[in-house]
Amino acid sequence: MSAERPAGEARTMRYQSVVNKITTAILRSPLAKGPGQALVLLHVVGRKTGRHFDVPVAYARDGDALVVGTPFAWARNMRTGEPVEVHYMGKLRVADVEVRSDVDDTMADYAILCRVNKQFAKFNNIRRDAAGDTDPADLRAAWEQGGPAYRLTLR
Repeated sequence: MSAERPAGEARTMRYQSVVNKITTAILRSPLAKGPGQALVLLHVVGRKTGRHFDVPVAYARDGDALVVGTPFAWARNMRTGEPVEVHYMGKLRVADVEVRSDVDDTMADYAILCRVNKQFAKFNNIRRDAAGDTDPADLRAAWEQGGPAYRLTLR
């Protein structure tokens, strides 16, 4: 865990917007199969502004659902029952959204994300032990910082 930021706190890179633009282009292309194993591109529309956000995010498959989690403000535009467009493995799809914001559901989904996607754990400063299990205190800290989980079911 980083001494510079609290457990469960997501970080952004210095050049995050540049990295996101490059990643967005890759996830829309036939080259998406490689990075598409860990990242999905969400197309989110602001519910008040109508502004469009194309956001690459880490995901993990859990049964039929793609599980994502983020504390960032753009995600508040995703609501249960309102579909979202997703570039998944290079193909544009529609997904139904389920927002999971209570502590137990969020911690369970973040644990799945951390187990499957090591970069998600690192990005969100969530510790994992040698067996890949997450620190429950770090999972709770991520939830306390406003990071709900989202389950996306592709149509």
